[in-house]
Amino acid sequence: MLDIFIIGAGPIGLAWGLAAQKAGLSFVIVDKGCLVNSLYNYPSTMTFFSTSEKLEIGGIPFVSNNVKPTRAEALEYYRRVAFSNHLPINLFEEVTQVAGEDGKYTITTAKTTYRAKQIIIATGFYDIAVKLNIPGEDLPKVKHYYKDPHYYAMQKVLVVGASNSAVDVALETYRKGAEVTMVVRASEISSRVKYWVRPDIINRIQEGSIKAYFNSSLIAIREQEVDIKTPEGTITIANDFVLAMTGYKPNFDFLRKIGIHLSADEKLLPQYNADTMETTNLPGVYLAGVVCGGMDTHLWFIENSRVHADMIINDIVKKR
Repeated sequence: MLDIFIIGAGPIGLAWGLAAQKAGLSFVIVDKGCLVNSLYNYPSTMTFFSTSEKLEIGGIPFVSNNVKPTRAEALEYYRRVAFSNHLPINLFEEVTQVAGEDGKYTITTAKTTYRAKQIIIATGFYDIAVKLNIPGEDLPKVKHYYKDPHYYAMQKVLVVGASNSAVDVALETYRKGAEVTMVVRASEISSRVKYWVRPDIINRIQEGSIKAYFNSSLIAIREQEVDIKTPEGTITIANDFVLAMTGYKPNFDFLRKIGIHLSADEKLLPQYNADTMETTNLPGVYLAGVVCGGMDTHLWFIENSRVHADMIINDIVKKR
């Protein structure tokens, strides 16, 4: 029987593995995707908001060529952390069921069955897109994930959203020759947009290079056009692609399935002890990283949730 079973091989899952290794506990890390799957699915041109030292885990230095590291540098760093520390990681293996009680959990995956005393859930939030729930959203031209701007050159692109992802997509596709329109539910570009990028998008909108409809919403999508509800009424514009940067959410169905209680409001906050990160109704099951914030996915990220690993380790060791 393992001491710890870790669900999620992202930066926080790896951080927890390093902490468990240091404490001499037996463990395995399992992920339904690739190593640091969420980071892999980030745009290829992405630059982090955080500096490299704030993305470090386990006290292992993260050396970057720039003040703000890139996606490629982050993938290289976390891959080297996993290899150099010989972390036991099983990838492309989805957890399908969790049963048992504290000290005696049975975890079933798509490939095999494990037994562990405690479970750590560090599954992040990037796997499930928040849908618009409008007609036409299932058309192939609609994308909830974005990789590279070249694909959209010379196309009429509509970007939904006004946070970091939406702004990056709008600016990058515009600079590769797309005709870009933004639909923003709020009255302005989000104040949480990276401070060195926000003036850029505001200036592009003010000069007319990028068209933006504020206090507006996309209400229908068709093969060659879209409908936008604006304060002045509904308008229809020609369109080739819709890039819906509407955010992502944790796998709430999985959390419910294994028995974790969620708050009754729209935030769906998992219920846990903030001092130990242990779930309130499942003893021996802990949460770590972004998944702790429910729909408030901006509350937790790599740099402020790295401490969860030590908090959980301390609680487990104290109990034993």
